[in-house]
Amino acid sequence: MTQDAYITTPEGLDKLKARLKQIREFDRPKNVLDIEEARAHGDLRENAEYHAAKERQGLLDAEMRTIEDKIARARVIDPTTLGGDKIVFGARVTLINSETDEEVVYTITGEDEADTKAGLISYKAPIAKALLGKTLGDEVIVRAPGGNRTYEVTGVEFDGPAD
Repeated sequence: MTQDAYITTPEGLDKLKARLKQIREFDRPKNVLDIEEARAHGDLRENAEYHAAKERQGLLDAEMRTIEDKIARARVIDPTTLGGDKIVFGARVTLINSETDEEVVYTITGEDEADTKAGLISYKAPIAKALLGKTLGDEVIVRAPGGNRTYEVTGVEFDGPAD
């Protein structure tokens, strides 16, 4: 069974590695101490601290496995090495809403890097899917829960995330 590549930017991969390190070097050892401390309180059947610590241990182990899997499947795309006028993963795209003349800027990133408030959208998001493959000057129709929105692509850059 082959799984899809986990597409990310160099920054996204660094964040995953940092989180994995945090779990291995701090969260997990602290959790082990929490379990030992709770065990010392006696009867484990009615020891809420023990059960909470064991549950946390399971969550940390699951998160660690998920991150390890993503790192193993990582396909890193560095936006600063890309160019051209076609919208692809890593592009910073400037759009004008055709109805409101409002300008928005999005950078198309990996799933875990997405942060709409910072203008970072996952390549799997509906708006990103509508944008991929388009070029400067193209009109893009995005199907949104509140109805369709029409944008004009006014900028395509590849210099990394928007500041």
